[in-house]
Amino acid sequence: MTGTGVPGTPTHTSAGDGVRYSIVVPIFNEEAVLPVLLRRLDRLLTHELDAPAEVIFVDDGSTDCSSIVLEAKARADARYRYIGLSRNFGHQIAITAGMDAASGDAVIVMDADLQDPPEVVVAMIGRWKDGYDVVNARRLTRAGDSAFKRWTASAFYRLLGRLSSIDIPNEVGDFRLLDRKVIEAFRTMPERDRFVRGMVAWLGFQQTEVSFHREPRAAGVTKYPLLKMLRLATSGVLGFSDVPLRLSIWLGFAVSGCAVLYGLYAIVLKLFTESTVAGWSSTIVVVSFLCGINMLMTGIVGLYIGRIHAEVKHRPLYVVGRRTGFDRAEAQTEGAPMVERKRRA
Repeated sequence: MTGTGVPGTPTHTSAGDGVRYSIVVPIFNEEAVLPVLLRRLDRLLTHELDAPAEVIFVDDGSTDCSSIVLEAKARADARYRYIGLSRNFGHQIAITAGMDAASGDAVIVMDADLQDPPEVVVAMIGRWKDGYDVVNARRLTRAGDSAFKRWTASAFYRLLGRLSSIDIPNEVGDFRLLDRKVIEAFRTMPERDRFVRGMVAWLGFQQTEVSFHREPRAAGVTKYPLLKMLRLATSGVLGFSDVPLRLSIWLGFAVSGCAVLYGLYAIVLKLFTESTVAGWSSTIVVVSFLCGINMLMTGIVGLYIGRIHAEVKHRPLYVVGRRTGFDRAEAQTEGAPMVERKRRA
């Protein structure tokens, strides 16, 4: 385990008899894995945690039976909550919706496929009690992932580390624990194209890690195919680096310089030799090359402009269709004395 700073004296306190830990689990068509997931979460809540906890399932527009199973669980067990988004908004938005709804002093985000083992939460809470604000879960191994996926993920984090001004940990996904004050700071970041792990790294605070061996999916298929991974990588690069814009400028200068040199070469041939610039083929090649570079640079700029367009519309990040289990929790909270959460100095 390694930290990114020296923690202060831990003063994390619970809000009276209310929820101490919130576990946020985004869900999208995970009916095959839900029986095992619920069994392991029940064991975690009942036998391994030292204070009251809630589990918030965020259904990101599932089309299978996931919503039926999870709503029934939220009605039957007071420790569980269910949020059904009105459509599929994406994994990063679903995480955000869960963190917005969480009421615990520590919020743990984990995936539903059990590649993020619920049992690791206990170790994360231990580091949080040591005084850290963010506890990242670093993968030592990635069982079940292809060699291609492991290589591309590693290459992406190396590239993002070079392009970005912030330090985003390698081999760390969205499995992490966040202190309440980090959650409050995170809520002030309204951007639409979200790269949550980059946003958490940008916030700073005292961060550390716990290590675990990532297991294969317990059931079902991955909800992050190559195309979605590329989209997430694009959001990460565009959201935390302006290097592509600066590269497009320098590339434009370089291509323009080559065009000028080629033009001078053609003039010299015309004035001082009997040879002339041959035919239209060479002209077509040069013009096509310059047009291609121009389109590339325009596309890069367009990506940034598109993100600006999405921001200025000020649409909500997500729309909630159904909520189950929250009214009961709010009623219990109203009957308990109000205790202000203490913060570290």
